[in-house]
Amino acid sequence: MAPRHILDQSRVRQIQLATLVLTMLTPTDREIWRLAVPAFAALVAEPVFLLADSAIIGRLGTAQLAGLGVAGAVLTTLLGLFVFLAYGTTSSVARQLGAGDRRAAYTQGADGIWLALGLGLVTAVVGVAAAPWLIGLLGPSEAVAGHAVTYLRIAGLGLPAMFVVFAATGVLRGLQDTRTPLVVAVTANLVNIVLNVVLVYGLDLGIGGSAAGTAIAQAGAACWLTLVVVRGAREYGAALTPDRAGIRAAGHTGLPLVVRTLTLRVALLVTTYVATAQGDVAIAAHQVAFTVWTFLVFALDALAIAAQAMTGRYLGAADLDGVRDVTRRLIWWGVLSGVVFGLALLALSQLLGPLFTADVAVQDALAAVLIVAAVQQPVCGVVFVLDGVLIGAGDGVYLAWAGVVTLVAFVPLALTVLATDGGLVWLWWAFGGFMLARLATLLWRERSPAWMVTGTARR
Repeated sequence: MAPRHILDQSRVRQIQLATLVLTMLTPTDREIWRLAVPAFAALVAEPVFLLADSAIIGRLGTAQLAGLGVAGAVLTTLLGLFVFLAYGTTSSVARQLGAGDRRAAYTQGADGIWLALGLGLVTAVVGVAAAPWLIGLLGPSEAVAGHAVTYLRIAGLGLPAMFVVFAATGVLRGLQDTRTPLVVAVTANLVNIVLNVVLVYGLDLGIGGSAAGTAIAQAGAACWLTLVVVRGAREYGAALTPDRAGIRAAGHTGLPLVVRTLTLRVALLVTTYVATAQGDVAIAAHQVAFTVWTFLVFALDALAIAAQAMTGRYLGAADLDGVRDVTRRLIWWGVLSGVVFGLALLALSQLLGPLFTADVAVQDALAAVLIVAAVQQPVCGVVFVLDGVLIGAGDGVYLAWAGVVTLVAFVPLALTVLATDGGLVWLWWAFGGFMLARLATLLWRERSPAWMVTGTARR
């Protein structure tokens, strides 16, 4: 053990370093991190659902892990199409907050939750009924398809709860509260892990037990977040009953974001399709790599959450100088965060495989892909920051068209990998091209003042 005086000196240096860092932060930086740090933890907690499922199911066998990969791609797409329930609600609520009208902020939040519940019920019915067809679109082997359909049908029952979590979280973010979603997310993930272990191994329910555990945990999170919003709405006298005009307005605002998200999800599905065509080892490695990539993206997206909330609030208050300042600082933090995550992933690229599977072939394929993913992280950092800024500004129409352009640029690259049997590494390099295309379209828009529209009206 080191002498006490050496330990004391080390603590002093750590305190001095922390103090120096804090003094270098601008007021805007401090506000960004006040929102981003809890959002970071909450967003990181979300992919833990898939990470826990991957680690638990991976021990059942390669076919089960590959089945989770295919089902996860479909489920993530269904969820991703409706992520506007969080993003659109954050923007509209933040604008009302910036204008000083909390009652209107809660009213718009309630409209978003009602819309989420309705869309979740419809999507659950369609998703469960069409599960075999949806899985078949990705062309897995017969053994993998059976596991994928089982997972999707059971997890699909939790879609209404997942949608409500989106909307209620968006309300709280718009109110500049990222701490409550953090507490709920961490609790739900702990419950999810316990349920997965009990249902998969204790009750021997296999991959279906994992899906059931996740759905139950999400239902609990939805109830908790909704109660928080209801309590705040009652405090400010906001209406909680369904309002058709408000629900229609929320849906109209979200439509361009659906298109924007659809282009991203199609790109991810195309990537999964090409990986599936290369065999069970490739799709299993791709599943784990994509789960790790999602983990990092969600971590980087914490800055985007801060961007949405702050941009909406500043525009609602007609503070254009504040918008420009926060955008500039967010871009800088996006680059720095991407570099840090990229270096961390490089260091762990050879160590993550054994945590998810005992298959040496899958481990080797995964390690090579993770190196490519690490190189992409600085680009991802800026992409998600600017995405958050424009979503917070309500610039959904531009984001929709930009998404179409980037998808058109990416599909030929992915199909070329498929046609030439280029392998998983080249597939991930092609996906890196997709992210570069997104970066170009977002930087071009950020330099234009067209997105900086003030006021509380939805766009």
